[in-house]
Amino acid sequence: MEVVQVKPRMIHARSLTMIPGIAKRDGPLLVFLGLITVSLAALPLLPPILQSQDYHQFADARVVLGVPNFWNVISNIPFVVIGAVGVAHYRDTAAIVFIFFGIFLTGFGSSYYHWSPNDDTLVWDRLPMALAFMAILANAVEERVNARAGAVLLWPLLAVGIFSLLLWRWSGDLRLYGWVQFFPCVALPLMFLLFAPKYTGTHYWIVATVVYALAKLFEYLDEQIYALGHVLSGHTLKHLVAAAACWAVLRYFETRQPVP
Repeated sequence: MEVVQVKPRMIHARSLTMIPGIAKRDGPLLVFLGLITVSLAALPLLPPILQSQDYHQFADARVVLGVPNFWNVISNIPFVVIGAVGVAHYRDTAAIVFIFFGIFLTGFGSSYYHWSPNDDTLVWDRLPMALAFMAILANAVEERVNARAGAVLLWPLLAVGIFSLLLWRWSGDLRLYGWVQFFPCVALPLMFLLFAPKYTGTHYWIVATVVYALAKLFEYLDEQIYALGHVLSGHTLKHLVAAAACWAVLRYFETRQPVP
């Protein structure tokens, strides 16, 4: 029997020629996973974030038709409508389903919370948002970085979102939930800048990000805005403007086309 000998130098040379291709294919994904790992590892270095009970004191507490905090409750209807349209029409991937399912449930969860604001009801306001944020992040990875990895990452990201709320209720610490809400706001612009899109319509994501930032500003200026005539509060406007950001996301899926 003839024994075939493989020259080590040939194997080594071939391996070296494969490295650039591997780095080009998997490098962006490794960078993204490294960013997630480093940011999560940094959380214990931050001081605990506790839920201030002043958060539950909203400027507009008017009762209308027997509904307490009426405008903060009723202003969640757009979330339900936008989420329902998205769930009914866009089921390409699990991530897209969870984006719109999270938006849909946010309308109910936020209404429930504002009917009786306290820590126990706040969980049901934040949980659907956590699902939507994590699904948006997974969808961006799927479309921009690595399709297979985005599909796989969806499930651990959703688990982190759910666990962040459980951890808050067990320990009183909001650090992980803060990561769930704000890490996508950092990661998404980076992905939009560094990676080519799979579909047209990136401007809708940019609009959604800017409009959501405006919604957070309205939330912060709740009392000051309500003081300007006592018509609508900053928090009510926050709901409406955040719903406009969700509408921009819906428009993205309605209008996107594959990039050649």
